[in-house]
Amino acid sequence: MDKRKQVAKYMLFDALAAAGAWALFYIYRKLYIEKGVFDQFENIHIDSNFWLALFVIPAFWLALYYVSGFYKDIYRRSRLIDFGHTFFSSLAGVVVIFFTLMLDDAILNYKNYYASFFTLLLLHFFLTLIPRLILTTRTNFKIHTRQIGFNTVIIGSNERAVKLFEEMNSIERPTGNIFVGFVQLDSRNGKLFGSKLPCLGVVKDLPKIIDNNSIEEIVLAIETSEHNKIQEILSALDFRNVTVKAIPDMFDILSGTVKTSAIYASPLVKISNGIMPAWQENMKRVIDIVGSVFALIIFVPFFPFVYMGIKSSSKGPILYAQKRVGRYGKEFTIYKFRSMVVEAEIEGPALSSDSDPRITRFGQFMRRTHVDEIPQFYNVIKGDMSLVGPRPERQYYINEIRKVAPHYMQLQRIRPGITSWGQVKYGYASNIEQMVERIPYDIIYLKNISLYLDFKILIYTLINCFQAKGK
Repeated sequence: MDKRKQVAKYMLFDALAAAGAWALFYIYRKLYIEKGVFDQFENIHIDSNFWLALFVIPAFWLALYYVSGFYKDIYRRSRLIDFGHTFFSSLAGVVVIFFTLMLDDAILNYKNYYASFFTLLLLHFFLTLIPRLILTTRTNFKIHTRQIGFNTVIIGSNERAVKLFEEMNSIERPTGNIFVGFVQLDSRNGKLFGSKLPCLGVVKDLPKIIDNNSIEEIVLAIETSEHNKIQEILSALDFRNVTVKAIPDMFDILSGTVKTSAIYASPLVKISNGIMPAWQENMKRVIDIVGSVFALIIFVPFFPFVYMGIKSSSKGPILYAQKRVGRYGKEFTIYKFRSMVVEAEIEGPALSSDSDPRITRFGQFMRRTHVDEIPQFYNVIKGDMSLVGPRPERQYYINEIRKVAPHYMQLQRIRPGITSWGQVKYGYASNIEQMVERIPYDIIYLKNISLYLDFKILIYTLINCFQAKGK
């Protein structure tokens, strides 16, 4: 499945619908609204504003759909969800357009406002909804006929696991799960599956199994007596971009935690691997990009002074590049203004301290004010990092941290950041112990992540920068 191609289809038809709705509305307004105001108006005049709007209006709608999360999980859609999302986003968007572009129009009476508003709303809603329903219907048909699906692995080899596999594999309207194998909870053979499904390994092999088989969904099918294994399983999945579901027990059903919309399939509890609501996650990304572009524009005039400061302190390049580990354990290259002498780690990885002789005089100033981190705005624009998030570390130090804090891997569920709660409180870490001290604050951030918390961390970071309190 090519998700990008599918998203591109939705975006193309959404853009065409937005442009078409605006063009039809423009004609309606000229013929029925302005005609009554300007009696001398005889022909529809297409001016430059009309052509400009044909580009600006669709861009506005696409941005609104992106922020609201419509283009996320594009293969896991239903026509009812499409209907509801299209209606409410159309209503919100038309309200914005009405108050920004149409409120000062010349009209005969207030009824023209109502006519304009509802005409644009209905045109945009139906022109957007119809192509979406067609695309979603075609996609659902391919899923129900097993033409496309999501590679799935079952964790467990007991009777419940076998029964679940047989039921999901034979239902009248499949939910898109393509079972590629099962994972055992220990080294015992999964005899109950027989030749129905291959054994891919044990729990500790999960990261490799996910990568090698392009797994998108995991179903937990374990007995009550095996619940002590859940933490081990979830720890192995924490930084993987997969959907995790589980067979509910009677307590889950009675407590109301079982939520499902599939009529034919077995009810499963979805263990959310999302951290923020879709709209907040997308808005966070928008803020990252806009904020980073804005910051780079502001700091560009100061680059010559930074250049002279670095060159006067020591010989070598201006920028320093280093491999770090980001979201889902993927490596990326981080960029900073060089604050240390060249070949500072010629003897191997070594953390810096307040009195580190490797740090240049100008480098000390940059670290106190965080000026050395300005190039990381480029990392944010690329998508490697966020403005706020746990600081990215090198694989060497991650391996050391995991020895004393295995839960550190949870932090790889989100993009690393230029600043973080732990960074604001502790600054640069001088040793592994200080790295570990920051983890509780980053975990708390992970569990309470929100745009509000991001703004608070950014404000305190700016205060530290202006007061040169960075460490």
